[in-house]
Amino acid sequence: MNYTDPAPVSAENYDDDTVRGFVFFTMFWGAVGMLAGLWAALELAFWQCNMESPYLSFGRLRPLHTNAVIFAFSGNAIFASVYYSVQRLCRTRTASDVLSKIHLWGWQLIIVLDAVCLLSGFTDGKEYAEPVWIVDQLITLIWVVFGANFFWTLARRREKHLYVAIWFYIATIITIAVLHLVNNLSIPVTLFKSYIVWSGVQDALIQWWYGHNAVGFLLTTPFLGMMYYYLPKAANRPVYSYRLSIIHFWSLIFIYIWAGPHHLLYTALPDWAQTLGMCFSLMLLAPSWGGMLNGLLTLKGAWEKVRTDPILKFFVVALTFYGMSTFEGPMLSIRSVSALGHYTDWIVGHVHGGALGWVGFTVFAVFYWLVPRLYGTKLYSERLATIHFWIGTVGIVLYMVSMWITGVTQGLMWRAFSPDGSLTYSFIETTKNLFPYYLVRAMGGGLYLLGLLLMAFNLVATARSGRALNPPVPAESVRPSRLEQV
Repeated sequence: MNYTDPAPVSAENYDDDTVRGFVFFTMFWGAVGMLAGLWAALELAFWQCNMESPYLSFGRLRPLHTNAVIFAFSGNAIFASVYYSVQRLCRTRTASDVLSKIHLWGWQLIIVLDAVCLLSGFTDGKEYAEPVWIVDQLITLIWVVFGANFFWTLARRREKHLYVAIWFYIATIITIAVLHLVNNLSIPVTLFKSYIVWSGVQDALIQWWYGHNAVGFLLTTPFLGMMYYYLPKAANRPVYSYRLSIIHFWSLIFIYIWAGPHHLLYTALPDWAQTLGMCFSLMLLAPSWGGMLNGLLTLKGAWEKVRTDPILKFFVVALTFYGMSTFEGPMLSIRSVSALGHYTDWIVGHVHGGALGWVGFTVFAVFYWLVPRLYGTKLYSERLATIHFWIGTVGIVLYMVSMWITGVTQGLMWRAFSPDGSLTYSFIETTKNLFPYYLVRAMGGGLYLLGLLLMAFNLVATARSGRALNPPVPAESVRPSRLEQV
């Protein structure tokens, strides 16, 4: 049964000032986080880059880089996209301007405090959960503000149907809240020190239940929601299959939450739990590729636009990297493959394929579409956006290929034994062989950062050529297209 969009409603006064604020901070923190990553990559090739300063040591720059890219760059991009799309999909203004502003500025305060703590050497030492307990409390508070504002807006909506993008946003808000609370249960000792209540293998299991699902529900589900809203808008095409998008949603969120134990293969974790994590990781391939194909097939009949439209170029490559990453991840969860790849730079390449390709390129596509509409003008330079696309793509390829080679090299050299049973290669010998690939990785990261800076210039020029618009404007259609009613 097909469903036809209702007639447009009267003009709405949407809160786009908050959206513009999150867009600005996305670009700012993106530049900071990627610069930290580039500097850390250079330190692996040239240790002198740390300048013998504890504040520039790899051990402090690396968590600063991951936190800035995940929570500052990606987080602000999610909030900007959610605030813009939810208002249109619900045909109503965000429920509370006050909560929106508290969310905007509170999140930036969290990022600054976290950066200061990490550079000063204060950390919980848990992957993707490094903030100290006092910062964790602020994260909880601001996340509650965000959730309250979001669900209050849904309650006030003027459109009964909840488009699938909103389903992905809901899953993100609820799951991240549960993950954050459980993984960060701790007993404070001082302002910057606490003891996690979990210990031993239970701590490891909960950490990677959190760590893998932080990727799943902060770097995957909200970006899938963004894809389902912004890609049909940019292509001016109906989403290929609304029925498939619903199947994609329910299967993904059910399977993803069980995949974390694949990070703990060959550890003290019971074998049955390791096998469970591996099996669910392999099952993830089906819904992930279903979503990827749904996105790519949305361009059916509009592929000629991809040749000239940089926004669609970014979307196509983003979805391609989503497919690649969600194939590589399940393969790496197989015990025999993990035995070769785990603890090597292959994992670093895999993570950055998803982060740079899927997450980064989705953000770029959305912002190139969004900012001109926020300022009532055209994109300052499509040519510059196309140059950004090619620079970024080459940067990702250089980064990933160098890390694949490095990872396999490490895995094979670490497993090589002499006839007498001793290791064939020392750690130093392995490290020396990686030097040229570390240079290539830094080159790839530098190109990607250059592309981001070009985008920042392009978007600032776009904003300066227009003016900040807070409608009334005709409300957009509630759905990007004619949808199949499930």
